[in-house]
Amino acid sequence: MSLAVLYSRALSGMEASLVTVEVHLANGLPAFTIVGLAEAEVRESKDRVRAALQNSRFKFPAQRITVNLAPADLPKESGRFDLPIALGILAATGQIPANELHRYEWAGELSLNGELRPVRGALAMTYGAARSGRSFVLPTQNAAEAALVKEATIYSATSLLQLCAHLQGSEPLHPYQATIDEPSLSAGSAHQNNMSDVKGQSQAKRALEIAAAGGHSVLMMGPPGTGKSMLARCVPGILPSMTEQEALESAAMQSLANGSFDLANWKRRPFRAPHHTASAVALVGGSSIPRPGEISLALHGVLFLDELPEFDRRVLEVLREPLETGMITISRAAQRANFPARFQLVAAMNPCPCGYSGHHDGKCRCTPDQIARYRGKISGPLLDRIDIQIVVPALPHQEMLRSAQSESSDTIRGRVEIARLHQLARQGIHNAELSVAQIEEYCQLDTASNTLLERAMSQLDISARAYHRILKLARTIADLAGNQAILASHVAEAIQYRRMNR
Repeated sequence: MSLAVLYSRALSGMEASLVTVEVHLANGLPAFTIVGLAEAEVRESKDRVRAALQNSRFKFPAQRITVNLAPADLPKESGRFDLPIALGILAATGQIPANELHRYEWAGELSLNGELRPVRGALAMTYGAARSGRSFVLPTQNAAEAALVKEATIYSATSLLQLCAHLQGSEPLHPYQATIDEPSLSAGSAHQNNMSDVKGQSQAKRALEIAAAGGHSVLMMGPPGTGKSMLARCVPGILPSMTEQEALESAAMQSLANGSFDLANWKRRPFRAPHHTASAVALVGGSSIPRPGEISLALHGVLFLDELPEFDRRVLEVLREPLETGMITISRAAQRANFPARFQLVAAMNPCPCGYSGHHDGKCRCTPDQIARYRGKISGPLLDRIDIQIVVPALPHQEMLRSAQSESSDTIRGRVEIARLHQLARQGIHNAELSVAQIEEYCQLDTASNTLLERAMSQLDISARAYHRILKLARTIADLAGNQAILASHVAEAIQYRRMNR
């Protein structure tokens, strides 16, 4: 048989599209050609495959070899196609049987001695293989990550020889079975602090509890040393437990960006804190073959932007669309990729260039014009999209020393999870994701609440977007209080979290 057909996967955003690997041998001068919009890493597989076959004691054919990666208009990248190409050559030359190849999908980079090296995006490819009904074969280093897709049948191998022995029936492989030890939510990871460690700042803790309960974005403004960064690092610890689907989507995103997923982070909310020198591409994602950026890597977790005005203004403006839609679209000449961006934004900033405006010691010497220019680095449209805007004041030393032990993150998370359950039972989504039509249905106000909100809109010059965000905030506050109806007190508290509108 001079033709062999195998299946693999190519990554396009979060999707892993099916790729048919066709290997054909023909008479003529020896040549090795790969067609099908292959990037440099794929074209270089010719040398890796030749050396791997020869060092594994297989015969490399002195014929004209043509490898077609279909569909031809889908860009192919990375060394994951080494394994199907090598097996296709062996099957086309009759060195291994070809009758079982169609039952599997293959991915793996070959070393020169025939060993298999791990590949990027194993989770996304395994999910695609599971939906197609085929088993997935990949390097042993990727097996535990791929096994997170519970409905998939996984086979792992360390070398090309091991897979050939499996196909020949001499040493059959068994499906990979793995158990994931789910981490305790109370066992904080390296980036998590406990709310009980923060002295004072009861209003900021209350605001973060509301943000966690409804999935709202937060901006904290205050002098240096008031605990803004520490409070932000407490947020993952008060967020509710991740569902299986959320954990799988988050893990798949980490796998796409980093090459693999650390199983120690399974079902842990991601916490991303890029430096203020980060570029727009670093936040959104990019490259010729689009990869996710910090916004997508924070999927179902927290994106923390410290020293917000120090970011380039053009970098901050890229946050507008994902905050509104929960999706990032990266367009390139060859392809267009969509990445989910359902993250919780937590930002922190100083009130002025020196940082001490409003400090109780009167340290600030900034002029009103300097303060206005500094705060003006954050555009109005971006600020309008941030649900909660609070001041984190500097506490007098006496108050800090007298501050009693506050609630732990576990206690707060208990209330947050109950509020989230109310939301999911009522509307199926978090309050921050409510559409305009859903706001009209689930955030109805009585006469007193409506009068209060109308007065606030006229006095604070609140936009239509801010109006809807206040309603969503009030809905979350009512859920935390266990109320079905939104009361005037809930609306009043929601309005006070629009401090930057004043």
